[in-house]
Amino acid sequence: MSPQPDEALEVLRGVWSAQGQTSADLDAALGPQKSCKNMANVGFDGLADGDGDGDGDLRTAWRARLQREGKLNPQGGSIADLVLRSAEVR
Repeated sequence: MSPQPDEALEVLRGVWSAQGQTSADLDAALGPQKSCKNMANVGFDGLADGDGDGDGDLRTAWRARLQREGKLNPQGGSIADLVLRSAEVR
């Protein structure tokens, strides 16, 4: 399954619209948000190289780490699957 960021964004926008939420509502609920501007040293460099499988694939390394930590759900899908499934339950 290839990632579909535009599709996921549209799903989230649809959920927010259906619930009548706006960015002003989020600002009011969460207060002013402060973002980190110094992201120079943040990343996943080394994760794929340090997982011991030697293939250098970040996705595979991430899944291997989740598996080792007991956090991998083999039936897991995409965020869109989660959102659409919860919308059908209502």
